[in-house]
Amino acid sequence: MADTVQLTGAQLSREVTTQLAKVERATDRLLRTVEGLDEVSVRQPSLLLGWSRAHVISHLARHADGSSNLLIWARTGIEHPMYASGDDRDDAIAEGAQHSHRLLVEDLTASCERFARSARELPENAWTAEIADAVGDPMPAHHVLRLRLLEVWVHLVDLDHDVDFADIPLADAEQLLEDVVQQFGGRPDVPALAVEVDFGDHERTWELRGTTAPPSRVRGEPGPVLGWLLGRTDAQDLQGTAPDLPDWL
Repeated sequence: MADTVQLTGAQLSREVTTQLAKVERATDRLLRTVEGLDEVSVRQPSLLLGWSRAHVISHLARHADGSSNLLIWARTGIEHPMYASGDDRDDAIAEGAQHSHRLLVEDLTASCERFARSARELPENAWTAEIADAVGDPMPAHHVLRLRLLEVWVHLVDLDHDVDFADIPLADAEQLLEDVVQQFGGRPDVPALAVEVDFGDHERTWELRGTTAPPSRVRGEPGPVLGWLLGRTDAQDLQGTAPDLPDWL
């Protein structure tokens, strides 16, 4: 994840406040979108191969609960991983995907509220506690908010209903790009690549260097670049030479 430098108390407070507000705004958009579906449309395919929209909704609910588990870990100092196991996580998603549209909405709403309450009530000093993400990589607790924001926006687009990557607010999109590039960084299966993104009032360049070869260069607006990096869209709206990328996760 990005933002690995040690934060001062004031910086940490601002970071948590900012990230929590971003998560809550994205969650509001998610809940409105899911409410706008119906019993037929939740059974339709999502943008994720093999998953219906109901699977995506169920996954987002379980991810919210898993994120709450990480905040319990941060608060208590007792290891409390996101999921008991990968199989348990997958079984819970599959079971939830069979629920009616109304139950899916209620489950997602309740799980998001539990996470929001856990985050709002977490003591400030607990945000610096070292915990671990779903694959066991260590991170400070305040990164849970960044992970949740990424999860909500990406899977909101995966619902393939009324949101695409171009609808993500620019400040959120810039942060998501930082985190996606960070997760790609250093992987030996990632080609050398420079990504130039035009945010309108400023531009940024990120480099993915999985090899020592000269990088390819790709340029575009935030939404198309993010969708391409995540493997959700092709490179038709990008300039430059877009190499084949491995799966993001």
